[in-house]
Amino acid sequence: MVQLLSFPKHEATISTLLQPPILRTGLAPYSSALASSAQKQPTAKDIPPVVLANIPDIDTSILNNYLSQVGPLYQAFRRSKQEPEGSSSLFQKDKEAEKRDEFVELLEKGLRRDSQSSATLGRPNSLNPVSPVESPQSRRRSSATPKRNPLATAPLSTIPNIYFEENFHLENPRTFDIVSERSEVIRNPDKSAANGSAQPGRKALATNAILQEKLSWYMDTVEVHLIGAISTASTSFFAALGSLRELQQEAADSVGKIQELRNDLDRLDKDMALGGLKVVAMRQKRENLRKLGQAIRQLQQVVHDVQAAEDLIEEGKLDVALAQIKGTERLMAGGIDPDDDAPRQPSGPSSLLDLRGMKALSTVKRALDSLRYRAGKGFEDRFLSALLSDLRSHVESVPHNETLRRWAAAYQRNRGDGIKLPSMPKYMTPNERLRTDLKLALDGLAKSKQTTAATSALRDAILREIKTLIRKHLPSSSDDDTESVASASTRGGRHMTQSDKSAILARNLRALDQDDAEQLLVNVYTAVSEALRRLGFQVKVLLDVTSDIGSPPPTAPLKSPMKSPNLPSLNDQLNGSGSLVSRRRLLQDELNQALDMSSLLGQAVDVAQAQITKVLKVRTEQSTRLPLERFLRYFTINRLFADECEAVSGRTGASLKGVINQQIDSFIQIFADSERQRIATSLDADQWDAVDFGKSDEAILNRILDGMTSDPQAWTKGRTVWEELDTGANGDIPGPAETNGTTKEKVRSATIDEQRYLLVASAKTLLQGLQNFQTFIACVPGVTSDISTAMLDYLKLFNSRTTQLILGAGATRSAGLKNITTKHLALASQALSFLITLIPYIREFVRRHSSSPGNVLPEFDKLKRSLQDHQSGIHDKLIEIMSGRASTHIKAMQKIDFDEAGKTNKEDVSSYMDTLTKDTNTLHRVLKRHLPEMSVQMIMNPVFESYGEQWSDAFRNTRVTTTAGKERLLRDAELFEAKLNKIDGFGDTGVRIIDIVKEKSVSISEPSNPDQSADEK
Repeated sequence: MVQLLSFPKHEATISTLLQPPILRTGLAPYSSALASSAQKQPTAKDIPPVVLANIPDIDTSILNNYLSQVGPLYQAFRRSKQEPEGSSSLFQKDKEAEKRDEFVELLEKGLRRDSQSSATLGRPNSLNPVSPVESPQSRRRSSATPKRNPLATAPLSTIPNIYFEENFHLENPRTFDIVSERSEVIRNPDKSAANGSAQPGRKALATNAILQEKLSWYMDTVEVHLIGAISTASTSFFAALGSLRELQQEAADSVGKIQELRNDLDRLDKDMALGGLKVVAMRQKRENLRKLGQAIRQLQQVVHDVQAAEDLIEEGKLDVALAQIKGTERLMAGGIDPDDDAPRQPSGPSSLLDLRGMKALSTVKRALDSLRYRAGKGFEDRFLSALLSDLRSHVESVPHNETLRRWAAAYQRNRGDGIKLPSMPKYMTPNERLRTDLKLALDGLAKSKQTTAATSALRDAILREIKTLIRKHLPSSSDDDTESVASASTRGGRHMTQSDKSAILARNLRALDQDDAEQLLVNVYTAVSEALRRLGFQVKVLLDVTSDIGSPPPTAPLKSPMKSPNLPSLNDQLNGSGSLVSRRRLLQDELNQALDMSSLLGQAVDVAQAQITKVLKVRTEQSTRLPLERFLRYFTINRLFADECEAVSGRTGASLKGVINQQIDSFIQIFADSERQRIATSLDADQWDAVDFGKSDEAILNRILDGMTSDPQAWTKGRTVWEELDTGANGDIPGPAETNGTTKEKVRSATIDEQRYLLVASAKTLLQGLQNFQTFIACVPGVTSDISTAMLDYLKLFNSRTTQLILGAGATRSAGLKNITTKHLALASQALSFLITLIPYIREFVRRHSSSPGNVLPEFDKLKRSLQDHQSGIHDKLIEIMSGRASTHIKAMQKIDFDEAGKTNKEDVSSYMDTLTKDTNTLHRVLKRHLPEMSVQMIMNPVFESYGEQWSDAFRNTRVTTTAGKERLLRDAELFEAKLNKIDGFGDTGVRIIDIVKEKSVSISEPSNPDQSADEK
């Protein structure tokens, strides 16, 4: 019974189809187990093993045969229920039966829902289960009511819910414990409680008669309900069974009729249909044989055309070969264009077949692809040859000077002093032959589908060509031209490695002289520039040519005896023109993507600058030691090339500019050191005599003065790199030979603002050095601060070295002078005055070229003050010298006894006075010759003031006692007045001294000499 209750009910079973629903009422579900007793729970060892019976699992497929028989009857039964009353049907049920069936279905659904809900409740707490819909109060109320009929059937709700659970398994200890109502399997009578009192024991399973009665009662209740359900549904079941038998009989009759019909149809097939089919099959076979023959001839023509296309490629007729290949592919496709994006059948009847699906033609397809590739490579060679030939011829046809002038014009276009050039440069000159060749080549590449590969090959070829242009002008990387046969034999024919070749090339580059090195750069730079410019023009021509591609090329006629397909219709022609436009657009897109103008030119510039940077680095030592004129041309050439590369590709060329900037820094240091060394050498060897200031020196001075407002053209000669460099790069005009003042020729002086300056040889050297510094600033932008600092150091060196040589008497050791004379001091002062006058002009020149003049200009002001202090020191030195000489003569005067001298030498004057006046006149004469009038006055006025003080005191303190002595002293004073009164600034110094002498009184008067009186008469 437990197995029957726990077995799930399948929808296809008899109980499901025929059993009426059962309304379960009664007790509450069995939701709780009995209270646990104090008896010890049995263990696995205490419970003897129970041999369980094998419960067979019934396969639902066993009922398939039954369901297949009952199914149609059931469907007929359902249809009969839906028909209105009075209509004929296989099954007729009265209203009472229908109501009963509906009531049964409702009860069955409720029963299933209650059984599912009761499975989720807890276990029963007592042996007597309580239904979930029944409470203890209801039981008590029911006990008060009259007793039920003893023959009434007990409801299914009186059976505990555990028997209706889907997972009911009696072997489960928990389930077994509930079903057995916690009965003991093995009874242990000796067991007692822990406190010594006996625990109430549980019933033994073998002797529990009540439990057995309950189980028997549960089975009887279920059996009664099953019998009732079966008896209720028996009427419908047997009615359905009778209907099933009638249906089976009707089906058997239908099968017999169908068999007879099949036999009739077989006779008709044999008599009429099979004969006609044989005729149709034979006609189809004949048509297939005809198509097979046509396909074989078509295949033969394909093989012949493939061989013809290969022969055309061997002969170089690439365009005809491509047309042949195209025709062959069309022949294979049955007259349909194989490149058409939307393939369609040819208009009108066609005898050609589409053979593209044949496996045997796979080799032919590969052969056609190979031929197309070979033709594409041929057109690629023509494409590259046309472009590279035009590129090389253009590079060779353009003179280097013209390219350099074009660069300079582009650089000076915004400066207002640009160079006039032709309206259209040569690199934009059209070439019709190039255009024609490119059109044919691109047309062939488009047809052979090799446009992308050809443009990629062009990129590689251009990069190789740029390297070739550079390598072409480099010296040899081998010693074959310099080694002797003996050295070559000694070397044993050893193959040189790449490092050996690089070392030889570097050595040959360093061995180049200045002219060859400059010409190397010009050749390389102009060639690369013209190649890049022409390349940009060629790319524009390529894009323009693609718009003309599409004219009908020469085609190869199909050498086939077969009938050609009909001409295309107007719609096909329109579609063809549309595909041509799309093909042109596709070709232009491929060219744009593959060439990528900016990327191609950028890569070419990078390759060229990478190679050139290596060459410049190798010659760094030689480049930084070039003469100024050469280095300015070297810098200008590199700057113009860098600007050209940036204009072409848009890339700054940081590596090339970095190398040039490093070389400029090194050159500035070397250049400044050489200029300082040159001025120091000139100062040490200077004899401090005035030299002639010739026309070349005057031109240099005028440039320095003009540099205050503009850059003289002679200074910017370094920019005109297209002109040949001559010996007079600075624009100097040869003048007469310099003199040191010892010859009778007149020495010319320098003039600034109508002020004349007699200069020494070192001052002329200083002037040349200043021009070199300013020329560098004018030609090389961005180095004003560094050059200005070097120029300040240069001028400070001249100032300090002059101080050492003149004021410090260093010239007596360096130049071999006996002593430092007044002339030397005057010429040194003149040189300083000349330099002081030039400082404002130089300062303004620097301010005009400097981006931040605030850092440099104050240094020029400090230098000017330092030069003025130096000049004042020279003037003070001259005044000090004359004052010292006056003191010496005063001491000599004090040793003379004028009274005695007046007696012996009555007509003579003192030698000290004669020497003093001669020295003073000499000083004035020298100063007047070498210094301007203002400077002379600045020196002579303090000298005469010193004379007035010193000689006034000397004559006043000289003691004379006789008239002869007074007369002798008066003659000295009169000589002083007579010799010096013509010099500006002397004033009344001599008159005051004469008055001092005349005011002297004598104590002894001597008689007059008669001879003297006679002579006076």
